[in-house]
Amino acid sequence: MSDLGNPVSSPLRVVSVAHSAVGQKGGRQRYTPLLCQSDLDLHLVAPANWREFGRSISGEPAADPALQLHLSPILLPSAGPLNWYLHFYPHLPRLLRKLRPHVIHLWEEPWSIVALQAALLKRDAALVLEVDQNILKTLPPPFESIRRFVLKKCALILARSPDAEAVVRAGGYEGPVTMIGYGVDQDCFRPDGVAARQGRGLRIGYVGRLVEEKGLDDVLDALAQARSLVSLGLIGAGPHAGALRARAERLGLSENVYFRDWAAPQELAELMRGLDALILFTRTTPRVREQFGRVIIEAQSCGVPVIGSSCGAIPAVVGKGGWIVAERDSAALARLLDDIAAGREDLRAKSQAALDNVVTRFTYDEVAGTLRRAWFEAHGRASITA
Repeated sequence: MSDLGNPVSSPLRVVSVAHSAVGQKGGRQRYTPLLCQSDLDLHLVAPANWREFGRSISGEPAADPALQLHLSPILLPSAGPLNWYLHFYPHLPRLLRKLRPHVIHLWEEPWSIVALQAALLKRDAALVLEVDQNILKTLPPPFESIRRFVLKKCALILARSPDAEAVVRAGGYEGPVTMIGYGVDQDCFRPDGVAARQGRGLRIGYVGRLVEEKGLDDVLDALAQARSLVSLGLIGAGPHAGALRARAERLGLSENVYFRDWAAPQELAELMRGLDALILFTRTTPRVREQFGRVIIEAQSCGVPVIGSSCGAIPAVVGKGGWIVAERDSAALARLLDDIAAGREDLRAKSQAALDNVVTRFTYDEVAGTLRRAWFEAHGRASITA
């Protein structure tokens, strides 16, 4: 990796805390480009056990011996409507006393108990928070106070979107903000091979939870309005599945809409390569605004352009590698589907733009570089103000 930050006289010691790094894939992969760098002493803290969406996940050992991984038990991993925001690491104080990091980085929201824990324990370390929440909500006591306290202790914020930045600004944060995306596993999601294509005509697909907020009712309405033959594959599960099946039948789309359950990443990539375009048509609600849409970059990494709604971060993530339609506008979506079906040159150009979008913005090297620069900048700021 090229030089991604200002060097320091001794290795910059960073403790990064991320519950999403519980497994070897996903949230942990972005750290790999940062291993074995002489001016960086990186320690990753992840839960020994984690609960998410009803599943219990055991922390996996490091695949790379260069990764200094600390799998640590947590308390309060799941708390009903508060989800994972109450969890904390009882052994974190001892680890921080031992390591004495220059930077503590948390991939957690500022009102979480683990963020409060880090803010109270940080001593002279620069605190960097990585945030996704993009809807400003009035938090009940004591969480609003926790948010404001933690944000005042932060040297730098990594935000997933401008909306996420706006939320921390509203919470009283006045320091620097750096945008950071997700990375995509290019070894898995790649544009090679010839995939088996399902359905007839233009082939579009959706991957994710089958819930009303994802706008799939609008997608079905658009298919019914389109003059071209369009098939839709829905990959995932959720409480809205039955209603979607009934709607597809009522609209006369049963032969052109197929459902299948979740698939492993390799199989999912193969299914994506069988599409002409992926669709993510999320609707904004008081509780939902798309924070990023990782499936966008997974599809684009396979060379598949994305049809996105105007909801939240979707337009910024899609970039030039797809098309954006106003959310809930099924008539406009129908017109776009007809245009795509009639103009294959544009589809091929969008496919190349999708690949370019990932290569320039969403590789693990790019995300790692953003992390590194943020850590060095935060340490520099903390040193000046100390």
